Amino acid sequence: MQGIQQSGRVMYWGTGRRKSSVARVRLVPGNGTVTINGKTAEIYLQYNAGYLGATKAPLETLGLENEYDVLVNVRGGGLTGQAESIRLGVARALCELDPENRHPLKVEGFLTRDPRAKERKKYGLRKARKAPQYSKR
Repeated sequence: MQGIQQSGRVMYWGTGRRKSSVARVRLVPGNGTVTINGKTAEIYLQYNAGYLGATKAPLETLGLENEYDVLVNVRGGGLTGQAESIRLGVARALCELDPENRHPLKVEGFLTRDPRAKERKKYGLRKARKAPQYSKR
């Protein structure tokens, strides 16, 4: 069990990425509050149950939802990518907390980084694959 001590508190870090979102997650012993970019998770994620559930899912899997505060700095992308990047960051921080946590999180799929990203636009096309309308005459 090794974490970073800052001002007398032990913190566990995890970084999560999804599409163009990057989340830096800190786990601090506390009462289970989630703070994203200085706002509560409910306000930041617009009270969306799916996004809120995704951010807390790794903690709920291990039964630690009321043991640690989650402090998140997240940038880039939309809310879906940000919520899933937070989920990966929380799962990685929990693995740093205790290596025994790795197996249950891996079984649930929380430690797998989703490699899908937006495909680049090609020249001569309108988007990555959409061609301009064809006119025979």
